[in-house]
Amino acid sequence: MTAGGNKLLLEHYRTMRRIRSFEERVNELFVRGQSAGSMLHMSIGEESIAGVCRAMEPGDSFTTHHRGHGIFIARGADPKRMMSEIAGKSDGYCSGKGGSMHIADMTLGALGANAIVGGGIPHVVGAGLSYRNRRLPHVSVAFFGDGAAQQGILYEAMNMAALWKLPVVFCCINNQYGMGTRIDRAAANPNLHERAIACGLNGLTVDGSDVEEVHDAAERILGAARNGMPGFMVINCYRFYGHARLDKSPYREESEEVEGRKRDALANARKKLLARATADDAMLMQIDDDAEAEMNAAVDHAVAALSPPVDTMFRDVFAEGEPPPRPLRHHLSMILGEGR
Repeated sequence: MTAGGNKLLLEHYRTMRRIRSFEERVNELFVRGQSAGSMLHMSIGEESIAGVCRAMEPGDSFTTHHRGHGIFIARGADPKRMMSEIAGKSDGYCSGKGGSMHIADMTLGALGANAIVGGGIPHVVGAGLSYRNRRLPHVSVAFFGDGAAQQGILYEAMNMAALWKLPVVFCCINNQYGMGTRIDRAAANPNLHERAIACGLNGLTVDGSDVEEVHDAAERILGAARNGMPGFMVINCYRFYGHARLDKSPYREESEEVEGRKRDALANARKKLLARATADDAMLMQIDDDAEAEMNAAVDHAVAALSPPVDTMFRDVFAEGEPPPRPLRHHLSMILGEGR
């Protein structure tokens, strides 16, 4: 391994550590009852997605699913604004209206997050068509889970991308479970990339416990997509916890979870760095401490931030110039004839 490769692995480790720390802190925010909404989906166990984000270039765009915090961090999002959004505060990315599952920022190339399974997938086809027609050197990436592999919209999008040779990559983060259903109970052929090959895409599967393998594969598939060969990439990993924060995953044996958590890309990267003498324990502990401090500060910021004023409830929801919706009592009074 070259010195440049070792340095890159250290940067991967730093990013994955920040993702892990963010997820741990946002989990605490939820437990304390200081997050907005009743759902929270953590991406612990999926940190090697940092390898794909690192292979993307400035100007590339992406969509995410309901487990997308780590993707946003790896693409340069501000943890304080993310945490504020999850807490429903006015200085969040969407002014507190989006919450955990709908963080978006066009300046990062983020075309939006979507809580509908597979809902964000077709958006990248539109972005890819725009890039091709405008002769822009960008790629649009759809990040989604294995549960979305059973959605019809995915196959329509793959067919269209292949037919028109669009600069698009479909990235399936296969954490082995769609809610409580294991992938081999949902798909007769769990080799999901083979479906993409049948559609005419460049398809491959990588080991999500190895961030270097993920990064190398992402560079190849993104490079091909820039040259008119859309791709489909499956990252095999393991979801450490339940589908959402309140799901204790009773559908999994404890022994399975113990084995699954050994596929930890963060821990494996740490072992490699130590074995190659790229970093020592002190350096890695400092990176860990820095990430903890950064995310603790993000939580403190979110808790102290202001909630959005009530009169801004419909701002950014309706087009400018549209009258805001009237309260229900107005409609009742009209029905009862009181407003005549």
